[in-house]
Amino acid sequence: MNEHDERGTTMTGVDPSRLDDQQLMKELETIHRTRHDTLLYGSNDALRAHNERMAQLEGEYLRRNPRRLVSAGRTREGARERGSGEAAAPGTPAT
Repeated sequence: MNEHDERGTTMTGVDPSRLDDQQLMKELETIHRTRHDTLLYGSNDALRAHNERMAQLEGEYLRRNPRRLVSAGRTREGARERGSGEAAAPGTPAT
């Protein structure tokens, strides 16, 4: 379902700020699950719409969770440690 805002640009889906936390997570799970197929097989318009919607949803998640838990393995330093073989799996403390 397409909705139009006041400026006349097309937006697909509900404004992320209007979703409750559970709905937002469900939307994020769905868009991440469909990402690969959209990239490989979607038209340019479909990919553009997917990019825009993903950015909206992720932006809203980050706005609501500015102090979210960040795994040490998902930082630059953690990536360097993985590269040197010090951390074997996500969540495994480095030695």
